[in-house]
Amino acid sequence: MLAGDEFISSPPRKTVRFGGTLTDILLKYERGETTDFELLKHQLSDPDIKDAQIINWLHEFRSSVAYLTKDFEQLVSILLKLPWLRRSREVVEEYLGFLGNLVSAQTVHLRPCLSMIVSQFVPPRITVREDDVDISDSDDDEENLSENFDTCHRALQTVAKYVPSTLQFLMPILVENFPFINKSERTLECYVHNLLRVTVYLPTLRLQILELIVEKLLKLDVSTPQQDIEDAEEAANNSDSEEKSTEEGLFDMEEDEERKEDKVVSPSSERMAHPLAERLDILMTILFAYIKDVCHVDGKLDINKTKDLYRDLVSVFDKLILPTHASCHVQYFIFHICSLKLGLAEAFLDHLWKKLQDPNNPSVIRQTAGSYIGSFLARAKFIPVVTVKACLDLLVNWMHKYIDNQDTGANAYCDVALHGPFYSACQAAFYTFIFRHKQLLDGNLRKGLSYLQSLNFERIVMCQLNPLKICIPSVVNLFAAITRKYQLVFCYTIIERNNRQFIPVVRSSTGGDFVQMCTNPLDSFFPFDPYVLKRSKKTIDPFYQFWEELSAEDLENLKKPIKRDTPEDEDDDFLKGETPQNEGVVEITPNSYESNTRSPVSSTGSPSGCHVQYPH
Repeated sequence: MLAGDEFISSPPRKTVRFGGTLTDILLKYERGETTDFELLKHQLSDPDIKDAQIINWLHEFRSSVAYLTKDFEQLVSILLKLPWLRRSREVVEEYLGFLGNLVSAQTVHLRPCLSMIVSQFVPPRITVREDDVDISDSDDDEENLSENFDTCHRALQTVAKYVPSTLQFLMPILVENFPFINKSERTLECYVHNLLRVTVYLPTLRLQILELIVEKLLKLDVSTPQQDIEDAEEAANNSDSEEKSTEEGLFDMEEDEERKEDKVVSPSSERMAHPLAERLDILMTILFAYIKDVCHVDGKLDINKTKDLYRDLVSVFDKLILPTHASCHVQYFIFHICSLKLGLAEAFLDHLWKKLQDPNNPSVIRQTAGSYIGSFLARAKFIPVVTVKACLDLLVNWMHKYIDNQDTGANAYCDVALHGPFYSACQAAFYTFIFRHKQLLDGNLRKGLSYLQSLNFERIVMCQLNPLKICIPSVVNLFAAITRKYQLVFCYTIIERNNRQFIPVVRSSTGGDFVQMCTNPLDSFFPFDPYVLKRSKKTIDPFYQFWEELSAEDLENLKKPIKRDTPEDEDDDFLKGETPQNEGVVEITPNSYESNTRSPVSSTGSPSGCHVQYPH
């Protein structure tokens, strides 16, 4: 049967060289005769081993797997290190056959086999050494990389087919082999892509793999505050401008002009200047593409597959995203899948609503759920006004009932610790109103005003719990301006009173004690603030509601409420163009302003604001 196979017949037979078959060599080793065994290990470890030799040995090993017990762990380790992937097709096929025989006969070797396969999920590396020092560690740009990855997945499927317990052992190995975030973009890209490919043929692992990927993405996200990304982009743009100016001043030859034109159209214009943001952008692009591919079959949305993936992503959201404060980009995976079908967006809002109103949930989770409701309703362009109204009705009715229960009791006073979820619901409603009021009034002004009056914002604003004192000043100011314009509520009297009652907070720093005004006692943020990663934002922007510039009348109204110098205001695009004034500011002792007043993971954490006298 083997006579026609030139690879097996061409080299000298191993039985001649070692004086017996492979089985004889293994049995001799068990009796203490190690000479032939050591020669076998030496040949298998030879970096110049030929394809024909590998095939010959693998064929014999396939017939002798029953002898490869745990005692031969070292020999199996050598076999698993054979460079089989970058060999001929015959070697690859023989090796896959060997793996299947080995794990089915000796499950003790399952874990090392899985580790070997998973280790191939990243491109091989080239390390250049000079004087015993690594001077380069870059990805090997090999042409057959995609084909090698395909083969790795075939190997994994082969192992999983023969050993049902593969699923139990595989997940810890996938976790262990996940590259560090400081590895190259290409390494991270390939590993995440291959992890997602595993979910296609091992669907029971999908939830765990998605959790692993999102966990790593979150580490990247919180390590890259949006302000740092914007600063890096600004610095890069300034550097490019200076370089371009220099080039234009010094060179005017035709070839130089062509070179500059080439530079403009190059893909580098899509690169993020911040290295961690660049990695995050690439990985988010992969995740978005995965969601689209899973949810569509032959270009059409598959409802059942989409629902199944949505359930997994909501589970990941609850476990990882919701408890994470002020992440900037990763949460957009739920925004993306909700954009595919309105029913999913409504289901997500219902899910958040249940989180917010459930008193058994921790207060911080309820408050964060409120932030997500407000930001999602405001920013998701695919949510129609009828859904916005339904959600506002739920929020406002719940707030009124809360006031009924609390406004006359012993706890009827302004306290974030006692009423945090209530204030978060208020801010969500105010924020949604700011973004959506034009749509709520569109078509029939009288009918729209009647609906807004039915919400009875006045009772909420005037209640003893005093939500205007707790909500972020930027939201309060815009809400006050718009509600006054339509004569729904007059907030400025309360704003003035709150302004006089602000309690200064004394903080200590290396420069001594200093006084600051807390303008974000909820420690709230808007999770769907503008997305700034260049590549992946192309998926988000078509469904994203950007802030529309205020009219001259609205801007005039906004000059009258209090303005406070709050860093969180700078992050939301609806405040761009409004520069807080600093006249009449309570003096602050010089200190490291950023380190003392901003969350380490976001510029929308717990910023400090200064009291500005309201004009009488």
